Formats: sequence, C-alpha cells, structure tokens
Amino acid sequence: MINAIHQRGFTLAAIRHGDNPGMNTLLSLLRTRLPLIQAPMAGSQGAALAVAVCNAGGLGSLPCAMLSPEGLHQELTALTAGTSAPYNVNFFCHTPPVPDAQREAGWRQALAPFYAEAGLDIGTVKSGAGRVPFDHAMADALEPFRPPVVSFHFGLPAPDLLARVKGWGSVVLSSATTVAEGRWLQAHGADAVIAQGLEAGGHRGMFLTDDLTTQVTTFALLPQLVSALTVPVVAAGGIADATGVRAAMALGAAGVQVGTAYLCCLEATTSAVHRAALMSEASVHTALTHLFSGRPARGIVNRLMRELGPLNPAAPAFPLATAAIAPLRAHWEAQGSGDFSPLWSGQNPSGCRTVPAADITRALAEGFASAG
Repeated sequence: MINAIHQRGFTLAAIRHGDNPGMNTLLSLLRTRLPLIQAPMAGSQGAALAVAVCNAGGLGSLPCAMLSPEGLHQELTALTAGTSAPYNVNFFCHTPPVPDAQREAGWRQALAPFYAEAGLDIGTVKSGAGRVPFDHAMADALEPFRPPVVSFHFGLPAPDLLARVKGWGSVVLSSATTVAEGRWLQAHGADAVIAQGLEAGGHRGMFLTDDLTTQVTTFALLPQLVSALTVPVVAAGGIADATGVRAAMALGAAGVQVGTAYLCCLEATTSAVHRAALMSEASVHTALTHLFSGRPARGIVNRLMRELGPLNPAAPAFPLATAAIAPLRAHWEAQGSGDFSPLWSGQNPSGCRTVPAADITRALAEGFASAG
C-alpha cells in the first residue's frame, strides 16, 4: 500500500479510511493530500519551508507573529508564488502586558553579570515587545490573500477579528494544552484543535492558566481531547517519524503537527548554532523556560538556563523578556555559541536531518499509509 501511495503522490483518496472519520473531516477542511501540518516556527523559517511542505502534500505554515504588515505581505507573496496548494498562516493572540518598571529593573540586575562578561552596556537596552497579537492592521494586510487556513497560539482573537477571518472562508485552528482549553476553543469557533503535548518544542499554547502542573504529554492529552470534542483533533509534540504518526493515529488523532523534525532541513532558516545544538548530544536535554520571552517554551538547556534556572521569577511577562536577551544572544552567536540563544526543540529531535523538507514529509507520510 505504501508503494502504491508513493506512486500516486499520496492522493487524498488513497489514505482515507473509514475507521477514522476525524481524518476524513480534517482532510476535507484543509484540502491537503496529507493530514500533516508543519508547525509554524518563528525565527527558524520563512515562506520557503512552508512552500516545500505544501508541495509535498502537507499543510505548510508561515509564522507571522514577528512580522510587520509589510513583512507579512512580502512573505505571503513569496508563498503564493511558490505553491498553489493550501497553506496556513499563524498568529499569536496574547494580551499585551502592562510594563512593570520594578520587574524590568530586577531582570536587568539578573542579567548584568552576563553583560559585564561580554563587555556590553545594559544601560543601552531599550524595552520593547517584539511580538504583537493579531489585530485589524494585520487582518488588513492578510485579507487580500484570504488564506485557506489561519491558526492561532494562546487562544483565539476577539470575536470581531475571528468573524472577519471566517468571513474570508478560512479554516481556523488553535492549540490546546488541556481538555478545558480544547472545550473552550471548540465553543468559541475553532474548526479543529491541536493537542499540544508537553513534549512539544517552542512556546506552550496555554491560555486559560499559567499553572505548568496542568501540562501533560501528547499521548495523555490526545485521547482525552478526542473523547471530549466533536471537531478534529491534531496531535503535536514528540512526533518525529512514521512510528510516532501511527501511534497518534491509533489514539484517534485526525492528523499530526510536526515542528522539530523540520528544523534542520534545507529550507529552514535555523541558525548555525541552533542546528549544531539540534544535531549534538545536548539536544536530549530540554526544559521549559520563560527566560527568552516571558512565556514557557521548550528548548535545549544552555548556560543561561542553567545559571538562572529555566523558570526565574525575575523574567518579565511575555514578550518583554526578549529585549534584554537580544544583545547577549547576538554577541555570543557571533562567537559561535548558543549559550544565550533560544534553542527551541521538542523532546524528540531524532527526526532532524539536513535534507529537503519534502523528504521529511514523505517519511512522516508513511505513518498515515499504514495507519488503520
């Protein structure tokens, strides 16, 4: 069956099967050949990776939370020029924090010894957000493209913004890290829910609570969400190969979302120090940290995380922690060191390979071909 599907280019009909109606529903929603989503990874990709995954049959994703409206237009122009297949654009929808001068001063005090060691002046650092939530200005830039799929992290945007997106005919996805979040997303308009397990790299999508003790693994969360929801559930976290895909599908997933396995592929823009860390023995040791942005995110443990502790109360709220980290990151990356860089990675980096993204996509697709 796998060889036949390879020969037919993984046609939708070839991988449909009746014992997973969620898969069929997801494929109908996404209109892709595979129920496979490439996770949006800000800082490690642009349109090229999304294009490659789309053309290989998956749903390529473009991370947009760090783009300006002009940057968004430029990336989407490149994406739509490179593929005629459906694609996904991803935005954050957090509530911007109120700046706290006392907390910022405490953060700078915690970082001061690192600045002194690097010969940098922390007094020159300007506070700034770096990431803004989805708003009408971004919607204005997005509307001419009417993207097939729009996904969100940290919940969903305000009802008027969500209605605007749905008015374009876009399918809406968002991440849940608990059953309560999944129910909330379904009740508030998500067409499918991504079950983001504790293994997943990058920022946790948690939005109803900041209590990390509520966070559970993919294969604990997935069947609970499948049972609780009527919309399709996509498994994310720790899935790096066809075996992981098969396991997720066996637990009722309608599809999978994969990020870490794409970080070292040829189309990714992952930095040299990040790639080296992913391909090293250090990659087996990850932790949740909020030092780099102010929100918990999983990355490879490095010097900053070891010396300050991955979760340090001095770190400002998301996304305000980023500004004071940026000069340290730039300084040490220029020396070939990732000691002060956000080396985002899930707990299973075994799928990382320096190959075209299409090769990663085809390897993962074999899990669907043999599922069920």
